[in-house]
Amino acid sequence: MENINAGDTAWLLASAALVMLMTPALGFFYGGLVRRKNVLATIMHSFFILCLISVQWVLWGYSLAFGPDHGGLIGGLDWLSLRGVGQTPNPDYAPTVPHLGFMVFQMMFAVITPALITGAFAERKKFAAYLLFTLLWATLVYDPLAHWVWAEGGFLRKMGALDFAGGTVVHLSSGTSALVCALVIGKRRGYPKTPMPPHNLPLTLIGAGLLWFGWFGFNAGSALEASGLAANAFLATNSGAAAGALAWMFAEWFLRGKPTALGTASGAVAGLVVITPACGFVGPLAAIIIGGIGGALCFGGCHLKSKLGYDDSLDVVGVHGVGGVWGALATGLFAWKAINGAGADGLFHGNPGQLWTQLVAVLVTIALAAPMTFVILKIVDALVGIRVSENDELSGLDLSQHSENAYALGGSVMGEQAGASPRDEQTPKSTLMGALGKG
Repeated sequence: MENINAGDTAWLLASAALVMLMTPALGFFYGGLVRRKNVLATIMHSFFILCLISVQWVLWGYSLAFGPDHGGLIGGLDWLSLRGVGQTPNPDYAPTVPHLGFMVFQMMFAVITPALITGAFAERKKFAAYLLFTLLWATLVYDPLAHWVWAEGGFLRKMGALDFAGGTVVHLSSGTSALVCALVIGKRRGYPKTPMPPHNLPLTLIGAGLLWFGWFGFNAGSALEASGLAANAFLATNSGAAAGALAWMFAEWFLRGKPTALGTASGAVAGLVVITPACGFVGPLAAIIIGGIGGALCFGGCHLKSKLGYDDSLDVVGVHGVGGVWGALATGLFAWKAINGAGADGLFHGNPGQLWTQLVAVLVTIALAAPMTFVILKIVDALVGIRVSENDELSGLDLSQHSENAYALGGSVMGEQAGASPRDEQTPKSTLMGALGKG
């Protein structure tokens, strides 16, 4: 273990913990945006996925994503159940930290990526369907894509595609799949005529703050060492997030007359999304430009659903889909070898070919995620059905899927219903009594 660097190892493990925090933070962010009868089910999506993918990654996910290359397409099962993955460094991945440390860091990326998709089908998907969908999507979409972009031998990596921390692998893949989910599963009952405002914006702001905090591990940790490159990625991340928040806020202020807390938080997340692939290849000024443009683009992207008629409950497509495309292309514009000699120059530094390479990576990501997500949804629907019944949707997923309530006044389900907002649908008596009987 003489090649292990203590500082690099400590930073990577701390970064893994920061990225782990992002998944429950995402649950808070999404949970505050749904109606109160669905808040626990929405948070449960993120908490559960942390458990499920942690096991999947150990058993076969890591081997498929980062195992010895097979044709530039997949890692195979050489490292099944982490056979051959130990405490000594792997020279191909983070050569100064234990191989297990690199594996754990990458595991947290595998965890949060399918969790991002949940915002598209919030408030209407069966929990059993969610379980099967997540397991299949992680195996058939995320693991191959991670291999293509990040693994030794992956064909997009060999082509020279730049993705420092997950613009295509994480955000574009989840944003693309979110659109397919929204189209296949269909709209929520009453959408768009029934008002469906966020039930708890402070919870969403807490989630956004924790996401921003965890994102430093997400991006700066991807340097895989405690170095100047990690510091650069850290600063670029913060600059992009701040610029994205300001751009969204001012766009909203100009077009709607008032800035909102939700818009500012959403802009910060959008800024974080778009700077993710570029943070290790650009300086702070470029990060501000990328984040600012990204915040404005994602603000516009979130209004596409009203024009196109699909129900992306929590704007995954507008933020992660649109943001993922811009972030990947912006990397091809602004990347600079003076920042990271292991990268490449972009168009603005004399290398127009890099922009073309980034466009190919975007198209390849969409070409994998979209049809594969459609096939997975059809398989899951045939096995267990995707969508809850109308009565279950009206009563809320907290009750119908988990027999719980987030806000039980007087310690009872009936108390919660008595304090319901006039905008909430009435819970069918049979569903309510069934839930009470289980209690």
